[in-house]
Amino acid sequence: MQSVMAIYHFSAKVVSRANGSSAVASAAYRSASELHDDRLNRDHDFSNKAGVIHSEVMLPQGAPARLNDRTTLWNEVEAGEKRKDAQLAREVEFSIPREMNEKQGVALARDFVKAQFVDRGMVADLNVHWDKAKDGTPKPHAHVMMTMRDVGPEGFGKKNRDWNSTELLKDWREAWSAHVNERMAELGLEGRIDHRSYEAQGIGLEPQHKIGPAASRRPEQGLEAERIEDHARIARENGERIIANPNVALDGITRQQATFTTRDLATFAFRHSDGKEQFDQVMGAVRASPELVALGKDGRDQERFTSRDMIAVENRLERAGDELAGRGEHSVGDRHRDAAIGAAEARGLTMSGEQRDAFDHVTGGAGLASVVGYAGSGKSAMLGVAREAWEGQGYTVRGAALSGIAAENLEGGSGIRSRTIASLEHAWGQGREQLGPKDVLVVDEAGMIGSRQMERVLSQARDAGAKVVMVGDPEQLQAIEAGAAFRSVTERHGAAEITEIRRQREDWQRDATRALATGRTGEAIRAYDGKGMVHAADTREQARGELVDGWDRARQVEPGKSRIILTHTNAEVQSLNGEARDRLRASGDLGDDVTVKAERGDRQFATGDRIMFLRNERGMGVKNGTLATIERVSPEGMTVRLDDGRGVAFDTKDYAHVDHGYAATFHKSQGVTVDRAHVLATPGMDRHSAYVGMSRHRDDVQLHYGRDDFTDQRQLVRALSRDRGKDMAGDYAKPEQDQAQAFADRREIRFPELARQVVEKVRAKARGMFDGFRPKPAVAEEKEGAINTARDHGQGGPINTTSKGSQAKAIERYARAGADIGRMLEKGLPVLAHQEQALVKAGDALDQVRPHAARDLASALARDPKLIEQAAGGNTSGAAKAMETERQVRIDPEKRAGRFVEQWQGMMEARASMERAGDHAGAEKIGKRMEGIAGGLAKVIMQSCRGNSCMAHGDAYLIQRHDDVTSSIHAGNAGALFGIDHDAAIVAQLGTELLRKGVIAVRTQRWVDRVKLQFCLIGQTQRDVFFREIDLVERTWRDSDTCLLQRPAVASLKFEILVRH
Repeated sequence: MQSVMAIYHFSAKVVSRANGSSAVASAAYRSASELHDDRLNRDHDFSNKAGVIHSEVMLPQGAPARLNDRTTLWNEVEAGEKRKDAQLAREVEFSIPREMNEKQGVALARDFVKAQFVDRGMVADLNVHWDKAKDGTPKPHAHVMMTMRDVGPEGFGKKNRDWNSTELLKDWREAWSAHVNERMAELGLEGRIDHRSYEAQGIGLEPQHKIGPAASRRPEQGLEAERIEDHARIARENGERIIANPNVALDGITRQQATFTTRDLATFAFRHSDGKEQFDQVMGAVRASPELVALGKDGRDQERFTSRDMIAVENRLERAGDELAGRGEHSVGDRHRDAAIGAAEARGLTMSGEQRDAFDHVTGGAGLASVVGYAGSGKSAMLGVAREAWEGQGYTVRGAALSGIAAENLEGGSGIRSRTIASLEHAWGQGREQLGPKDVLVVDEAGMIGSRQMERVLSQARDAGAKVVMVGDPEQLQAIEAGAAFRSVTERHGAAEITEIRRQREDWQRDATRALATGRTGEAIRAYDGKGMVHAADTREQARGELVDGWDRARQVEPGKSRIILTHTNAEVQSLNGEARDRLRASGDLGDDVTVKAERGDRQFATGDRIMFLRNERGMGVKNGTLATIERVSPEGMTVRLDDGRGVAFDTKDYAHVDHGYAATFHKSQGVTVDRAHVLATPGMDRHSAYVGMSRHRDDVQLHYGRDDFTDQRQLVRALSRDRGKDMAGDYAKPEQDQAQAFADRREIRFPELARQVVEKVRAKARGMFDGFRPKPAVAEEKEGAINTARDHGQGGPINTTSKGSQAKAIERYARAGADIGRMLEKGLPVLAHQEQALVKAGDALDQVRPHAARDLASALARDPKLIEQAAGGNTSGAAKAMETERQVRIDPEKRAGRFVEQWQGMMEARASMERAGDHAGAEKIGKRMEGIAGGLAKVIMQSCRGNSCMAHGDAYLIQRHDDVTSSIHAGNAGALFGIDHDAAIVAQLGTELLRKGVIAVRTQRWVDRVKLQFCLIGQTQRDVFFREIDLVERTWRDSDTCLLQRPAVASLKFEILVRH
């Protein structure tokens, strides 16, 4: 799902007598009501004005109830000002996303006004307008008039000058952006807004004001008629800019999404044009721009576009990654590696096999290394060991992350000094803290970084000669800006993977986290539900209360355990924080409340309160998301104890960006580890936030939801399974055939039937996601002299030094990886990169137990799929026995030949049966499959041996191609195919196909009563699947001198046909 750039407008002005305005008149117009102005002794009647759907006066705590009356309110404001040029009120105007309905829009505005204005002590007069343009397009927006004086039980007091600060206006603009984006996500609506000015975003357009329909706006009433023309002027000028230079539109629309649809473009053009004529010109200019790139249709059959600039960004990202990955100057010597590992083990940290592989990977010589790790898999612990190795080699190690809390967690978990990427880029821009050849830059939570920022970081490191190590999980929270850079880099250059979950203490919970990581959210939720950890309430409010009750009980029973409450939006965080404090207050665990003027409004804090810092402050050593406990508090400042043990004291006049810290959003919590987590599910969640929220804990997680949000658990699972992963322009760059080929080749799925299903089900959606990925070469078999079926060694036979226990564990791991893929295919879901890589790694591990064991097990499981679930569940005896059978088939030509004949005869019998039953379509389908098998063999021979000859090893045989066919294979002269007697029709049909396609002459020599013919093939998906199915293929992933291939890194496949005379 793409993040469409929704309309953003947020402006503020002062209603002042200096320009002839009246607070009463302004309020009457905005509320579409009739109000009497005591000062002017006149009525202002705008009751005929249309479009006002909500009008409300909102009072802060302690204000007199009489001010709820709009006439009383604004007449008292007027009466309190004596100067002719007095400032009467502040007005804020903001756009409401068109994607919302009226009820949603009103709730959005009310929640924001209460949190940002009323809670600060202002009286707010809120009016929501739902105007419509001439073409019927809604133009929803809100006007908020606010008082400028403090208010108490007796009425208005002194003017509050703090409310006039430009910094506060910036905070409001940012808060509105965050509030809208959270609510849009919660409601499942597409669209995001950016509070920054266009200039700050690098977009050459002027921001527009939102206006209502034309009305009588007389200056003496304080109603600015010039705003109509101002709006038209800005729209017209933006349209002219786009017509003159369509790049500014493409820059704007690709700020948060790498690709876009025609609808996205039309929405943008409508926002930045004045009237239909200019709208058409803007659309025409952008469509005609040479910078616009059409990518083709997506999975929803919608045309997708991007800009040449976006493609250039991705190309630069690709080149920077290639250059870094191609360097080999940053290796760490064995002495320093061993010392780091020894020091870790002395501290009690023993790395798992996957952690050790990742450690070896990142401490290798390449200038770019990536680690993909599931949540709680011990990535930071591994990086801590790597840090010691790098530092032992003389490198300086720096850490970076998108968010402050992620940087803090990286530093806490690995000892790598870390900061935000934005602060690093700022320092680089000032010529400070430059990277060098002896620097290693570790980028954590890399999946949250957009393409543009990732490109800048990699390019900076490349130019400086530094090494970059990226760590993350593409399935957790997605990048805010355009692109999926981390996914792209890991697909191109590969990554070490850590899939063994270490955070959760219970095996079944680790399995649940693995399910979340691989997109099987429903499976995870059912596992927790089975343990009584999923709780449904009638309403969200009730669910919130039950969650906090459970949190409080756990707190009192185990006070030494760490815990956190998690949810999707800041509004819910505030509500949960309030209820948590109520429980603490009731149990006497808090000191006396002290009112503090915090950045988000007045807050009650007390000794013992948990707080969260909301802005990075290097001088204090805190970051956005840092948690602490209050030790002392006054209206002027606090002394707190950070969770890392440090004490910090600050004056709230200098730093007021704090709030209660019992609850947090999922974005704030990515990278956090606690003993217990309590999650409130709301409709804005998706599979990425569910994965983060349900994997923070060591001991347990409690999931709560209200039936007013989700009618039942099935609806809950559906919402929490939504995939909102971001795309890249490069994802659409290849034709469908190449995408399908890449999909099959790069994933090394060893189950024949699964491979076929992947190609069939995902062909339309395959996007060549794994460019550059190649599995490790398979273990090559020893060369054979004569075929000796009694010989076991060199054919992948049992290895004496390998225990049956190791084999059973390897079989279980391989079957579990295969079962994960099977479940995805059954649900019609795309197979994830982690699942594919898990299968490859499991196969490699199995081959370490016994050469070719993975190949044998794949054949066994393909023949009897029931064994997959049995083995995945720990019952591996049946799979082990079947695997041994497949090994015998593989090394014994007669058994292998019998297997092929059995399959062929089965198809013949099935075809005959269908013909007898009148199922001619089914019979024809099987017949074509048989023809395809025979024709495929012929085509392989014809394509592979294009020269005068294709000589095999040791002159064992010779396949010679002639321009005219001098002889052919047929039942008469070929004898029995594959070394055993069988129906001659099979040989005849194969020979006929070979002859019909004008293939070759085959000359054979006697050789221990058998002749081996060996062919080679440049992999194509259809034949690849077929040869896997009949189990006559060994995939080598390297050049084959037998086939005389000249292309590097081409997958070659070998199979045997044995002819007995």
